[in-house]
Amino acid sequence: MSRSGRSLTDAVAGPGLTRAELTERVHGFGGRRVVVIGDIILDRYLWGSATRVSPEAPVLVVDVEREELRLGGAANVAHNVRALGALPTLVGVVGKDAAAESLKRELKARSVDSDGGVLTDPARRTSLKTRIVAHEQQVLRADEETRGPVAPTVLEELWQRVERALSTADAVLVSDYGKGVVTPALLDRLLPELKRRGIPSAVDPKEEHFFCYNGVHVITPNVAEASQAWGRRIRAPDDLLEAGFGLRERLSAHAVLITRGAEGMSLFTSEGHTHFPTRARKVYDVTGAGDTVVATIAAALAAGASLAEACVLANHAAGIVVAELGTAVATGVQLIESLEELPNG
Repeated sequence: MSRSGRSLTDAVAGPGLTRAELTERVHGFGGRRVVVIGDIILDRYLWGSATRVSPEAPVLVVDVEREELRLGGAANVAHNVRALGALPTLVGVVGKDAAAESLKRELKARSVDSDGGVLTDPARRTSLKTRIVAHEQQVLRADEETRGPVAPTVLEELWQRVERALSTADAVLVSDYGKGVVTPALLDRLLPELKRRGIPSAVDPKEEHFFCYNGVHVITPNVAEASQAWGRRIRAPDDLLEAGFGLRERLSAHAVLITRGAEGMSLFTSEGHTHFPTRARKVYDVTGAGDTVVATIAAALAAGASLAEACVLANHAAGIVVAELGTAVATGVQLIESLEELPNG
């Protein structure tokens, strides 16, 4: 049994919220400012077909037919926030290279503000992930990046940009992909400052930093990340309950939201837990679904939503993006349309 007196399987899909209430929350995203801090990545897709094996090695030869650039990491999170109708300010680090220029063009095309927050460090490579896709199946990924922590001088300049952005922030989102921007030193300054200012925060975590997110408002690990942090694999409902409540206590967090793929997501607070069954009608590709969840949570918190409302909306938004191949986003209009199945009174 959970601390709220119910088993996990008895938890409800939503806390009695109506379509009208949730629709109003989505409309409330407009004009709200979300500061997105984290690792900025450029995703490059090469689409083509493979009909032969290379004479040079036992590998497929892919005839590339088109190239597509997409935002990844914290850049994709910021794109998600913007697509939902809120106003993201992206804070992070890129190199001085062609990938950085491409990233800036893609951000500008999606109306994501990066002028004041994205710092150029010539000593680093911009994170670039190239995926080769043949017949709608990914056959190879090649990564080009710098993974070490940013230099102390870069961190100081980055912090100055964070402080400027916080002056107008309604919520802060930390997107940690383990590429060196989100470090214990940054978190030790950021999280107490957010608490002092009363700004809600959401974190998409990386395992090696998990217990550096102390005092965060809500953290959104997937079940593998939660298992790693808890030190035991989450297999059964009792394992989930123990890990969810235990991690919340260890982090002194207001809430832990464990995303569980096809099984939905489970929210743990001091008041108990709530389970949200998946809203996905078709799962084609889960790439970027975690970005969508944390972006929706942050946008909802920025608009003054409760955690329960934020989780219902995030669940619906995730159901939209997993039905598409590759990194995708859910728009505010799509999110409202997906709420039509809910009761309206």
